[in-house]
Amino acid sequence: MKFSESLKKNKDFSNVYKNGKSCANRHLVMYVIDNGKNENRLGISISKKVGNSVVRHHLTRLIKESYRLNEEKFLCGKDIVVVVRVNAKDISFHDMQSSFLHISGIHKILKKDMI
Repeated sequence: MKFSESLKKNKDFSNVYKNGKSCANRHLVMYVIDNGKNENRLGISISKKVGNSVVRHHLTRLIKESYRLNEEKFLCGKDIVVVVRVNAKDISFHDMQSSFLHISGIHKILKKDMI
């Protein structure tokens, strides 16, 4: 990731859940809050209900790659937490990318000229 890092600490996740705005679509729930920095921080949360560790790790890689390929389209200074829903268990990369960009557009965290 060029302009971003990962959310790792539980208090950072809790802050985004508690104070951030959330939107959802069929596959993902996204929470977003301003972080006051010049970079985005991406956190991914996948419950054990979604699948075993192989499935969860695969979905994590799909989300990270969707973000990495479209990173220049995002506004800077956001903490983003993506929660994967159970229906996303068998999703393809292109569907995941489409779902990720769709929910990012709902949050209005994409640059105007990139939509």
